[in-house]
Amino acid sequence: MIPWHFNMEDGQMKRINIGNSGLIASEIVLGCMRISEMSVSELSRYIDEALGAGITMFDHADIYGKGRCEELFGEVLASRPHLRERIHIQSKCSIRDGYYDLSKEHILTSVDGILKRLQTDYLDMLLLHRPDTLMELEEVAEAFDCLHASGKVRHFGVSNFNSMQIELLQAYVKQPIIANQMQFSIMHANLVTSGIQANTLFDGAPNRDGHILEYCRLKHITIQAWSPFQYGFFEGVFIDNEQFPEVNEVLGRLAEEKGVSKSAIAVAWILRHPANMQVIVGTTNSARLKDICQASHVQLSRQEWYEIYRAAGHRLP
Repeated sequence: MIPWHFNMEDGQMKRINIGNSGLIASEIVLGCMRISEMSVSELSRYIDEALGAGITMFDHADIYGKGRCEELFGEVLASRPHLRERIHIQSKCSIRDGYYDLSKEHILTSVDGILKRLQTDYLDMLLLHRPDTLMELEEVAEAFDCLHASGKVRHFGVSNFNSMQIELLQAYVKQPIIANQMQFSIMHANLVTSGIQANTLFDGAPNRDGHILEYCRLKHITIQAWSPFQYGFFEGVFIDNEQFPEVNEVLGRLAEEKGVSKSAIAVAWILRHPANMQVIVGTTNSARLKDICQASHVQLSRQEWYEIYRAAGHRLP
């Protein structure tokens, strides 16, 4: 069996066996939400820089740039026929204007649109972007069957689902759910805090996600952490933010000791967790991306991990 987490060769970015499915991809994923203003040549060059840094997986959604992000990416793929076989592409659907839609018709229509914009025949993975409380599970199952049988989608996942939502979905769909995208960062750490502060009256103790971290580990579902530098819900970045002096002091000291950036330490903090997560980073700055990818080679001790956690204001019982 291929292990969850391993090096292809010394010095290369570590790889993740996503959901124990055999889909082997980089532990850092390039999020493509912000590429809509790039030119095709700029994006082509940036993809090469990402590949050079060890990234093999690219994250899209049908709503990013109102479809323009996928269109640009597709233009690059069309101009470089052999690029597609070197990378993994995932995209997401369900968010519409003012509501969520996981009907069979919308899932199938969305995937056709995604593939057309990306100018590719298949997605390595399709994720359901947000849980739709009105979803008819039989319809989702039929959509997955159609997409899998046609070869349009090879693997399936979800995004922002709690444990019982995944359990309910998996009771109907034949294909395994192998990934769950969740917001997770040093400053947005409820995935771990609700467990660490269990059986207390601390603010972090409430379980908001159905013990999703433990559930995903039990079910061999890979968590993909999004917004690794954000605090709150898109309230801002905590790196070099004067509102968070203590965590920045600790990040700065560890970054200097290990010869990397603060951002690399913040990503390494996520990668250090034995759940073997992937991290989605959305920068379009080449130098910053290269710095962040150094996280794959950073080793944080247990003491350092908890020091960062405490510096972010999280309490230990």
